[in-house]
Amino acid sequence: MKVPLALCVLATLASTAQADTTASRLDEVLQRGTLTVCTTGDYKPYTSLRTDGRYEGIDIAMAESLAKSLNAKVNWVPTTWKTLMPDFLARRCDIAVGGISVSLERQKQAFFSQSLGVDGKIPLVRCADVQRYQTVEQINQPQVRVIEPAGGTNEVFARAHLAKTQIRLHDNVTIFDQLLAGKADVMITDASEARYQQKLKPGLCAVNPEQPMQYSEKAFLLPRDDVAWKSYVDQWLHLSVATGVYEGVVSQWLAAP
Repeated sequence: MKVPLALCVLATLASTAQADTTASRLDEVLQRGTLTVCTTGDYKPYTSLRTDGRYEGIDIAMAESLAKSLNAKVNWVPTTWKTLMPDFLARRCDIAVGGISVSLERQKQAFFSQSLGVDGKIPLVRCADVQRYQTVEQINQPQVRVIEPAGGTNEVFARAHLAKTQIRLHDNVTIFDQLLAGKADVMITDASEARYQQKLKPGLCAVNPEQPMQYSEKAFLLPRDDVAWKSYVDQWLHLSVATGVYEGVVSQWLAAP
C-alpha cells in the first residue's frame, strides 16, 4: 500500500521533534554549571594526581579551560584505564581526558574530539639497554620482561605484538621504578610519556621516539551521537590551538630541560 506523502512528512517531523527533546551534554553542563571530567591521574604529562589531592597536567589544564569557557566548575571523576570505558558509558562524566589514545574499539562506543596530535608506541628502557631493544623482533623474546599498566592501549599493543615475552601488569605510577630497579626490561608506551619520564627518571631512555612502532593520536573522549556537544568541544579546541593557548600549556610540560 502506498503511503501518502503528507503522512511521511508528518512522521519525519514528529521523529525530528522527538530527537530534539533529548538534551545535549552541552545544555546539561550549562544548566548545572558543572563539567564532570573522568581522568586516571596516572599518566604524566597529561594527567597526574598530586599527593595533596589536586590534579595537574596538560589535559587537566585544558579541561579547566573548557569549563571556564562554559562558565562551569570542574568535578573530577577518578577512573582507571581498565574502567575508563565502563565509567564513561555509565554517564559518570561529560568528557574523559588524560592522554587518551584514539582507537577503533573506543570509537565503536564513543566519540572523540578532533585530534590533539600524533603520538605512537615506543620502548622505554634502561639507558644501558637501548641497543638491545630497538625493534619488535628484538623485544619479542621469551627472556624479555615487559611491564605495562592494565587496561590501556599499551597493554593491547604488548598482547598483540609481544606475545612471546613475559608480560606483567603494574600500576602506572611506580612502573618506572620497576624498570630502574631491574625488575622489568621494557615498557611500551607513547613517545610523549617516554620522553617525559626520561627527564624525570635519569637512567631511563626513550628508544627511537621519532620512529614509533605504531601510529597513534591523542584526543578527548566524548559521548557517542551527541553532535552538539562534540561540535562545541571541537570548536573550543580549534580556537585554543589557533590562538596558541594549547601550545602554551604543552610547552609548560614538554619544554626541553
